[in-house]
Amino acid sequence: MGAQLRVYKQKISSAQTTKKITKAMELIAASRIQKAMARVRASSPFARAVTRAVSAVATHSNIDHPLTREPETIRRSAVVIFSSDRGLAGAFNSQILREALQLAELLRAEGREPVFYLVGRKAVGYFQFRKMDSVEQWTGDTDTPQFHTAELIAGSLLDAFQRGGEQGGVDEIHLVFNRFVSMMTQEPETVRLLPLELVESADAASAAVYPLYEFEPDAETVLDALLPVYIQSRIFNALLQSSAAKHAATQKAMKSASDNADKLITDYTRLRNNARQAEITQQIAEIVGGADALASGK
Repeated sequence: MGAQLRVYKQKISSAQTTKKITKAMELIAASRIQKAMARVRASSPFARAVTRAVSAVATHSNIDHPLTREPETIRRSAVVIFSSDRGLAGAFNSQILREALQLAELLRAEGREPVFYLVGRKAVGYFQFRKMDSVEQWTGDTDTPQFHTAELIAGSLLDAFQRGGEQGGVDEIHLVFNRFVSMMTQEPETVRLLPLELVESADAASAAVYPLYEFEPDAETVLDALLPVYIQSRIFNALLQSSAAKHAATQKAMKSASDNADKLITDYTRLRNNARQAEITQQIAEIVGGADALASGK
């Protein structure tokens, strides 16, 4: 019985230690969420402005630009997967990988070969464990993404897109990332980035009638300058959305772990008290039984 009490005490101590760790991680994630959300809000006006500018050029010019032209045959499709560098975030990484693989199956069913570009160590580890191929990988900058990372990703994707599927590049680009909806909800989202597909909602500003434009030196030069900036802003926004969603998922997972630790502590404390009471009862019964034996032997 004494050994059983020691086991319960060890389990209670272990659960208390785990709770301290998960509670600290929950608080850290909560503090990082606010910073991540502030960065998402700060980047939104620029992304909207670039989107309106690209939309104006694409709408009010009749040029046939490679980045806005729909190819006759799509042979290879780039799938950019935005995961995290760290775990302990519940279903954050598993749901985005599942979404990306479902997209890949859909592309294969349409006769398109998916090629993968990976962001985050979790996606890289998943592909390496399953011996799946990827073109490029970017790790170490998912918690607090920097714009330089978005520039690197955008440059690699644009280079592959400009080569085309026939020359080992790609004919279209898809982004797969977790979108921050609320503290409790993070939804996987797929966006076709190229050929250009404007994804802004049709609000009053975007639905307004554009004025007539004259482009200097010409519309193609303006589009050449705007489209890389547009691609970089969309990728950076996806990085920021993924970062905010990851911190929210971590906070939710760590809160659930802390609640489970509390439940374990309560359950093991009850079991320890029952075992202690049973030990005390057994000792009293042995004393009474011994006293009765002595009394009957006289």
